[in-house]
Amino acid sequence: QVQLVESGGGLVQAGGSLRLSCAASGRTFSNYVMGWFRQAPGKEREFVAAISRDSSSLLHADSVQGRFTISRDNAKNTLYLQMNSLKPEDTAVYYCAATNRWSTMPTMYPDWGQGTQVTVSS
Repeated sequence: QVQLVESGGGLVQAGGSLRLSCAASGRTFSNYVMGWFRQAPGKEREFVAAISRDSSSLLHADSVQGRFTISRDNAKNTLYLQMNSLKPEDTAVYYCAATNRWSTMPTMYPDWGQGTQVTVSS
């Protein structure tokens, strides 16, 4: 349906910032609800944020509320996650994903990127 490639991960100190990008190709990007998820070693994949097709609806997990912001640029076929005030517990592989219906559940997203590592040192 759609191919997704994340970028922008890396190693940062606690309190720092990173901006993740997710480039989409294939089917029309603007037709998809998009989400960010993350998975730390030994833990289940968890919801981070989601955004509607036209950016009219945004939702962020309680754990990142006020620190992370999801956005999209449909003209550029790109999804973003601005991450500020990073904490060591934010360390994880971050994935972007696409679905046809609004959801915060990983199992409801059929299309996924390869992931990008974010490591936050204390």
